[in-house]
Amino acid sequence: MNPYIKQLVELVETDKKIDSFEPKIAQIQTALNAKLEEQKTLEDKIELYEEELKDTEVKRQKNELHLADLSEKLETFGKKTAVIKTEKELKALQLEEEIAKEQIAFANEEIERLDKITEFKTQEITDIKEQIEQMQESVSELKSNTEAEVTQIEQERLKVFEEKQKLLSEMNQNIIVFYEKIRRWAKNTTVVPVRKQACYGCYMRINDHTYASVIKGEEITTCPHCGRILYLESQVSPQEEETTEESASL
Repeated sequence: MNPYIKQLVELVETDKKIDSFEPKIAQIQTALNAKLEEQKTLEDKIELYEEELKDTEVKRQKNELHLADLSEKLETFGKKTAVIKTEKELKALQLEEEIAKEQIAFANEEIERLDKITEFKTQEITDIKEQIEQMQESVSELKSNTEAEVTQIEQERLKVFEEKQKLLSEMNQNIIVFYEKIRRWAKNTTVVPVRKQACYGCYMRINDHTYASVIKGEEITTCPHCGRILYLESQVSPQEEETTEESASL
């Protein structure tokens, strides 16, 4: 195999290792993120309840003001009764008094209902705060373990990155540029093996001329269909590959 091709195969494998670290980090952080999300959900619920408590208090104050107005209004009915001259006026006053009493009863019921809501949501806030407090210890421990694991993976990634830098320093600059140009779209399938005369990047069969070039391995060969760099796997010699092809065609 052409030494440049060997370097390209090694380079793409190194890039695969480097790219594999990110999913590992994400997986490690999954449990911590889930716990933090759970905590945030509880904190958001507290914030919502506190806003609802403010709204409930405003409604209660309005009912109390209305109740005060109605109570004052009832006190005036006694004075008005003393100066009533006709039965019609008396009935009108009595009706007005009954309506006021009904409104007072409704206002008292509404205040009682609002008080129950306040009591319930205040207790809910207390319970949620206790729940969050209990979570803090496990979150702290989980965060510490996660950071330790991520640090270890980052060290491993740095080591592989250093290996890549060493490899790049030994490679031809033009080949690196060519590789990176293909990698922009092919990612970790920039350099792929040929198996059964097919490119294992796009899985299309390559022509005999291109296949012969890959077998010789004297120069860098790209797939005529997708443009990826092709190579013959080192563990399979050209003779074995040809034998496999002849057996498959029989």
